[in-house]
Amino acid sequence: MEPRFNLMDNELGATIAKRIYHVALAIARSPLPQSTQDLVMLRASQINGCGFCVDYHTKDATAAGESAVRLHLVAAWRESTVFTEAEWAALALTEEGTRLADAHLGVSDETWAQVREHYDDDQIVALVSLVAMINANNRLNVIVRNPGGSYQPGQFADMAG
Repeated sequence: MEPRFNLMDNELGATIAKRIYHVALAIARSPLPQSTQDLVMLRASQINGCGFCVDYHTKDATAAGESAVRLHLVAAWRESTVFTEAEWAALALTEEGTRLADAHLGVSDETWAQVREHYDDDQIVALVSLVAMINANNRLNVIVRNPGGSYQPGQFADMAG
């Protein structure tokens, strides 16, 4: 599978990508646990069918020490015993926030209450922003058909400058 278009080969595309990366960096540096961030990005990417992002976030999570069992079970998190209650709340918010067109009411009051129970205000800002940003990244990559399989952990570290 060949990409339709390389956003990074375009000056405007590269500028936008760098700005998106800086938002991602702010979220990564937030008090939201990195393992939760990794699970959220992987789950949204699975739902959206973004091969590039599934590859990216699986490899980064593995490099950060996440277990293969938890990564394999993200797609079936409701039928799993390896996630905390806080992670369940984050994954529920991720699914409901990603499937807005499928869930006419958006994020349910029940899910929001679970998120409020487990996360402080700064973590919630990071979590909500993360769901929005990963969905944007998924859409960019799916639209241009950026394939998964070639990502290397740390590949985009030079964008921080």
